Amino acid sequence: MELVERLAGTRIGGTYNQYACSELRRRRLAAYLDSRAHAALVLVGEAAGYRGARVSGIPFTSERQLSGDGPAEASATIMHAVLAELGLEDDVLLWNVVPTHPGTACSNRCPTRAEVAESRPFLSELTSGRRTIAVGRLAAAAIDAPYVRHPSHGGARLFREMLCECLS
Repeated sequence: MELVERLAGTRIGGTYNQYACSELRRRRLAAYLDSRAHAALVLVGEAAGYRGARVSGIPFTSERQLSGDGPAEASATIMHAVLAELGLEDDVLLWNVVPTHPGTACSNRCPTRAEVAESRPFLSELTSGRRTIAVGRLAAAAIDAPYVRHPSHGGARLFREMLCECLS
């Protein structure tokens, strides 16, 4: 997929580009995007997490969810559980404002304004023509879309409630 190859060849500020160094992550992301090509809804988070997309290659998805091995990620676990409960797991595209990972192999940091700006072409391409919901405050500040609470740090209940409200 052309978008994945462009992403793999892009430097976004000081972030770690997990697609530049891994054919597996590129294949996974391409297959994921292809499987969600007709999704009418996009949930957009902040950035790839060190236990999530940095390892798995798929936004809001941990390696453990894909292979049964490796690190789990709390936000990913909650996100997929809520979407499955609502019968939406296969009909929603998950993405991040910044698709690469700001931080280290064992930590996250907030993306900079410049990193958000550099990521905008990918975000715009994937949200164009789709209903979009911002997951978390940074995503809400970066895109013009309804806001839902991020599921991390005790936000699971509010995430679910706010998502249901947005979808009704």
